[in-house]
Amino acid sequence: MLAIFLAPIYILLNIYVLRWGYLWIGNCHHLFQSRIFRIILTVIYTLIALTPLTGFLIRKPAFLHRILKITSNYFLGIFMYILMVLFSIDVVRLILKYAVHASWIQSRIVFAAVGACCICIVIIISFSGIYHAKHIKVTPYKITVDKSAPDMDSLQIVLLADTHFGYNSGAVHAQEIVDKINEQNPDLVCIAGDIFDNEYDAVREPEKISEILRTIRSKYGVYACWGNHDLNEPILAGFTFKHKKEDSKQLKDPRMKRFLQNSNIQLLEDEAVLIDNSFYVVGRKDASLIEKIEEKRKTPAQLTQKLDKDKTIIVIDHQPKELQDIADAGVDLDLCGHTHDGQTFPGNFTVKFLWENPCGYLQKGSMHNIVTSGSGVWGPAMRVGTDSEICTINLIFSNS
Repeated sequence: MLAIFLAPIYILLNIYVLRWGYLWIGNCHHLFQSRIFRIILTVIYTLIALTPLTGFLIRKPAFLHRILKITSNYFLGIFMYILMVLFSIDVVRLILKYAVHASWIQSRIVFAAVGACCICIVIIISFSGIYHAKHIKVTPYKITVDKSAPDMDSLQIVLLADTHFGYNSGAVHAQEIVDKINEQNPDLVCIAGDIFDNEYDAVREPEKISEILRTIRSKYGVYACWGNHDLNEPILAGFTFKHKKEDSKQLKDPRMKRFLQNSNIQLLEDEAVLIDNSFYVVGRKDASLIEKIEEKRKTPAQLTQKLDKDKTIIVIDHQPKELQDIADAGVDLDLCGHTHDGQTFPGNFTVKFLWENPCGYLQKGSMHNIVTSGSGVWGPAMRVGTDSEICTINLIFSNS
């Protein structure tokens, strides 16, 4: 419903961009002032600006649907920075024109030069953002717990989350993730949800991606929990639509679980496993996902109630919520994702007001919480001010 109310605003913003585009191009050369050129420019721009809607409505043929969705994801990111740059320049222009009374602001040469600078800024930001989305960095952490593990002084863990396999991420990205993981020589790999991007059919070559994920080398295996996007749910420009109560079961796609099984990834849904009689790995159901599929999830205390608290307890939870409850339940290490660290500027600043630990490391008592910015992206296919990452955690047992 909110998407419908925001549609007029989206239309007005695109008219605003087109208007300045007409003025700048027409100022550069008189040939661009012709009606035929403006019609062609308007048609091309409108078709691109409508890809969020057409990608949502047009499902077949499949190749056209994919092209529209991919174009939409790139356009939304670029459009956001076009608006930011235009608004900034417009404010400066108005100040110079009415407050400072600078006559040179009306100069045709100045107008052309400023427009060219705006285009360069948007191009630089966009290409930099696309690069940061596709290239993965490794963020190291060193954690010490006041516990022991038989025949073990430390545990090398790799945390990843938010791969969002779909239109923005495929086999090439999966291979880079796996290569980065294997370079760390991990004992344990934990995936903190959002493996998919709301649509299993968006995953191109799922068998190939499964084959790539099976090459992860980990001494104790790969464990995962679901995230809020690990379901089939229609999305229009980031907005989801309410579903009928009887359709809630259809949101769970059995192909997603089979994908994990084929990838040698063990899914934990409010479950705990004891590994090598040394430490526990606990996977939580996602707080948002269970509301949509009408399930319940255990509290942190219920999850750890029957566990041996003398052993190290590692929890994988998609969203960094209930951190105090998790600490009180005797958890030693809580691994999360979901936030993307805001993904794009200015989200990397505003996200700090939404989460106790939006990204990175936080300690509550004896519990250590690590939130990764994720190895993929959601929505706009770029990262500005943030990085795609995997995290390496050197977990040291101080009493061993």
